[in-house]
Amino acid sequence: MKRFLILLLALSLTLAACQNKPVEVTGQQVSVEGRTYTNVSADELNTLLKNKDFVFVNVHIPFAGNIENTDLSIPYDQIAEPSYLSQLPADKNARIVLYCRSGSMSAISADALVKLGYTNIWNLEGGMVGWERAGFEIQDK
Repeated sequence: MKRFLILLLALSLTLAACQNKPVEVTGQQVSVEGRTYTNVSADELNTLLKNKDFVFVNVHIPFAGNIENTDLSIPYDQIAEPSYLSQLPADKNARIVLYCRSGSMSAISADALVKLGYTNIWNLEGGMVGWERAGFEIQDK
């Protein structure tokens, strides 16, 4: 019993230490016709959301829920249309983070936006599925 308690204590301390370790947000660059956007992991996005300084866009259709602090919902296949572009920052250097259910629709949206000259596009790799697998919640399912 004593060994079990010691093991449990050691495991608890290890998990606590891991949770306090800050995640460095570097992402992975994806090249599109000479321009790039950045794929970001769920843990990296969680770090970014703590000091949110970007427009956060859900591009999944049909609606399958939101990640907390989502600013806009724009259908991935219509993001380049003027009525939806007008909802995005006029400054093409402003950071925009996109996500969908699995990451494929948001990658299509990221491609479209960088082709239009946006320079600070981020994409949640793995989408909401990856977000949930990392232990985070989806709202409004």
